[in-house]
Amino acid sequence: MASFLFFSIFFSFVHFTSSSSSVPSIGVTYSSPSTTNGTTVAPPPEKISNTIASLKFASVRLPDADPSLIKAFAFSNTSLFLSIPNPLLPVLASNRSLALQWLYLHVLPFYPRSKISLISVGNSVLDATGQEDFLPFLLPAMRNLHLALQELGISKIPISTTFSFFSIITTAFPPSSAEFQQPAGDLIIKPLLQFLEQTNSSFLINLYPYSLFRLNSEIPIGFALFQDCPFNFRDDLVTGVRYFNLFDMMADAVITAIAVMGHENIPVVVAETGWPSGGGEAGEVEANGVYAEMYLKGLVRHLKSGVGTPLKREGLSQVYVYELMDHDTGNKERSKKWGILSENMTRKYNMDFSSGAKNYGSMGIFLVIMWFLKGGLSL
Repeated sequence: MASFLFFSIFFSFVHFTSSSSSVPSIGVTYSSPSTTNGTTVAPPPEKISNTIASLKFASVRLPDADPSLIKAFAFSNTSLFLSIPNPLLPVLASNRSLALQWLYLHVLPFYPRSKISLISVGNSVLDATGQEDFLPFLLPAMRNLHLALQELGISKIPISTTFSFFSIITTAFPPSSAEFQQPAGDLIIKPLLQFLEQTNSSFLINLYPYSLFRLNSEIPIGFALFQDCPFNFRDDLVTGVRYFNLFDMMADAVITAIAVMGHENIPVVVAETGWPSGGGEAGEVEANGVYAEMYLKGLVRHLKSGVGTPLKREGLSQVYVYELMDHDTGNKERSKKWGILSENMTRKYNMDFSSGAKNYGSMGIFLVIMWFLKGGLSL
């Protein structure tokens, strides 16, 4: 009887320690000053690599995919999420040999020593301004890059693209009513989801509760900042689901829109999320360091809990914080102080970004064994 009880408790702890599979990987975006046309001199690539490792991020997103940066992460435990700039889409779509050239420059010299795990072809293509429309080139460029990887014998780097929440989702609330905006939904998103499912890739989304909070004065600040306060919830009357934070509400709107298209099993990656600590326009009083720290700590705590989202128990696949450090970009929105580090790379917040649920399963197993050996189950 004692042995039976011991092994029952033992295997319960083993299950507990292995139950954090729904905890998403937490990464960070590093946009080099050269990418954003700012005046700040970029730190050496090795310093960026070491800094990200010291902050315990599991992965890093590189919007400019600089080969020197990719090389700096060789033999590290940091996974790399590379992005291809929008202006390159017509070139990649026109000829697979040009897609091969891009891979020969950015992937083949470094992989697998550098753990390249994902490539986004373009970012927020629907938001592109100017005379050139990149949308017709999006899916052909993705297909060419995927086929080029196959030709090189590389099958473990999925291809996707990144969208902005506000450009593709009809409504954030209730999440159960969310759909993809038309005509992009049928013309762009539907065939893209088929490609993602066929190639075992993920749907990438930029998701900013800060921006939605700014657009809707009825949203309580505590609801946007993961705060446990009275009345900090919203009920979806269609599904009966209660939401306690704005991040989950927006994530489930995306999950619902994907499901409406018939692709419930495609993983969702949040490619960008964050809260500015300053640099906003007059009247943006919520862009401050106190709120930014509350948002980031609340986000990380929520992700590490492993509870997923109300509509998807396994939750999001990965979440990338925007961004590593502050710098002047020349772009009004991007010039806000989004960084978790200041421009001189000093830390703004004292927090742990490591992925994985906080539990004491291993210690629990040890204590159970010691208890058993000391006669704790001698009855």
